[in-house]
Formats: sequence, C-alpha cells, structure tokens
Amino acid sequence: MRKLAFADVVGGAIPAGRLVDRGGFRRYDEPGFRTHDEPGTHTHTVPEVFCIYQGSGTIEINGAAADRFTAGDVLLIEPGEDHHLISDGDVPLVFTWMHLQE
Repeated sequence: MRKLAFADVVGGAIPAGRLVDRGGFRRYDEPGFRTHDEPGTHTHTVPEVFCIYQGSGTIEINGAAADRFTAGDVLLIEPGEDHHLISDGDVPLVFTWMHLQE
C-alpha cells in the first residue's frame, strides 16, 4: 500500500499503462465503520485507488493497521493486498474508489 496526495497522482503515481476499469463513490456516517467487513479477506487482482475527500481514519493492510489517512490523501492498494478503511473522524468518511485495468 502506498499513501499519496492528489498532486502525486497527477504527476504519474498511478502505474504506467493502467486505466480506470470501474469505480464508485461512498459515504459512511458512523465513526468506526470498516469497509468490506464481511468474513474473510478482501483482495483484487488489479490495483485499487481510494481518493479521500472528507473524513479520516486508518487503512488496514493484511490484518494490520498500516497508516492514517485524511481528506486529500490517495491510497493505492496493490494487487493481492487485503484492505479495509476504518473511519474514525468526527465527520462522515467520503471517498471514491477505482479499480485499474491491466
């Protein structure tokens, strides 16, 4: 997992040759909300990008707290990494997610 800023993405931090395949927008109001909280791991075979627009929290990678994030951060999840965002701010967590095609 790498934590980036929006300026880094514009500067080419998204892996060369990758395009957005699909994505979405999410808002979670409750502090302590954990994405993909179903049993088992949550992984992909392609990179996933999270752009954090509002709120803050911790990213969990492969079962361990990896880093804090806040509005303005961009998180690049590598293929195969089990990942979960955990909201802990006073305002709702708002982000977009994108799967990058191979």
